[in-house]
Amino acid sequence: MTSQPRPHNGRHHPHPPGRDQQVARLEKEVAQLRQAIDSHATIDQAIGILICLHQLTPDDGFTVLRVASQLTNTKLHTVAEAVLGWAQSRRPLPTPIKEALEEALRLHPRTD
Repeated sequence: MTSQPRPHNGRHHPHPPGRDQQVARLEKEVAQLRQAIDSHATIDQAIGILICLHQLTPDDGFTVLRVASQLTNTKLHTVAEAVLGWAQSRRPLPTPIKEALEEALRLHPRTD
């Protein structure tokens, strides 16, 4: 049983109108922010892999991921997850993502 807020005199006060909707909205926002943080970390790790393998700057690594995402019409975090999966387990990249990354690297001038 949840207790309702009590004023200093000990009497129960009902929740203000719309409180349940506000709580639901805030819970949804928190869940979205957590998902964004997880997705951002995955993308950053994939950028790091591209930096190491192809001597790219962080901005260039992001550009390559973004272009591969656009070429395959795949969400950025999905491309990043595929790159991470490949790096961690050496399982092959899905063919469309592999080809798109290769094309994005060909299109992107390196800054040596």
